[in-house]
Amino acid sequence: MSQQVGPMALTPLGDDEQLFRNTIRRFAVEQIGPLVRGMDESQQMDAGLIRKLFELGLMGIEIPEEYGGAGGTFFNAILAVEEISAVDPSVGVMVDVQNTLCINALVRWANEEQKKKYLTRLATDTIGSYALSEASSGSDAFALQTRAVKRGDDYVLNGQKLWITNAKEAGLFIVFATIDPAAGYKGITAFLVEKGAAGFTLGKKEDKLGIRASSTCELIFNDCVVPAAQVLGEPGKGYKIAIETLNEGRIGIGSQMLGLAEGAWGYAAKWAKERKQFGKTLVEFQAMQFQLAEMATEIEAAKLMVYNAARLKDARLDFLKEAAMCKYFTSQVAERVASLAVEIYGGSGFVKDYPVEKLYRDAKIGKIYEGTSFMQLATIAKLTLGKV
Repeated sequence: MSQQVGPMALTPLGDDEQLFRNTIRRFAVEQIGPLVRGMDESQQMDAGLIRKLFELGLMGIEIPEEYGGAGGTFFNAILAVEEISAVDPSVGVMVDVQNTLCINALVRWANEEQKKKYLTRLATDTIGSYALSEASSGSDAFALQTRAVKRGDDYVLNGQKLWITNAKEAGLFIVFATIDPAAGYKGITAFLVEKGAAGFTLGKKEDKLGIRASSTCELIFNDCVVPAAQVLGEPGKGYKIAIETLNEGRIGIGSQMLGLAEGAWGYAAKWAKERKQFGKTLVEFQAMQFQLAEMATEIEAAKLMVYNAARLKDARLDFLKEAAMCKYFTSQVAERVASLAVEIYGGSGFVKDYPVEKLYRDAKIGKIYEGTSFMQLATIAKLTLGKV
């Protein structure tokens, strides 16, 4: 009688996953590491680095090979975001939005003509951006004011989008607008809008606290004509597209925050082993050992939540609750670990000459974008408590 093989543990990786992770880790340290401070200070992503991200296949991880992509899994994308974010969460979120939002939406909802046209570009040289948020629709994501009016074979878009990640570098935007305000969320429609489209311009670039190399801009649509063939999915299906894609994207943000926490812990542990006070290294003090141990425990719990949610997604099982939980918890852990890392460095942690100051600034966004912590808690409460 053959022995039944039970479920695999979450954190051990298969041989291909291990090789993939090690490759990304080496790339992040060697190719991204030297650029981190300069990109943060200039608030600009290095153009040469973007080319290398495409060359390594990191901007098209889940794109099927027939469209020029790597044909990888969602879990592969999560590993990539984690490893890159341990070095620079700004680069991590660029890779994350490309893969877990834009590519996921196109793979699932685009027709064959759209896939051939855009997935091939996203795999090779085009960055994608996901344009949902507006001034009046942050957590209330579907209180959209951007309008799309049908005129013949086209739609005409008017409105503004705010806080749009990857906007400065992007060549393709998934833009959500309503074609029928009276229909509420059932009127929301997703459009594929290319950079340079008539009537579409970039507005203000935000001057942010953290992830400063990642561009966050306003989008302005002034009688922007979009062919009906550029509708993603079907008219009125934008709500479903956005909700399902954001659920996956939250796991991506979880992996970004996980990587950030791992990076901060690594710096803190190294500093504690080297820094001497009262004739001993910091790590020789039991209080410091306990603090680092507690940080490591929280990181391990965060990793289990991120990996579990990603594995569930790849297995086509329900993951909505797990995605909300991992997004909420990892953002808590990242902020706490990065803060403690600054304290372990002491005064050195408060200056820009050392890396933990930047990671502390970068951590704050985890509680805000792709669904605030309050919105995640609301989702978790609904799914665990039912109607109250």
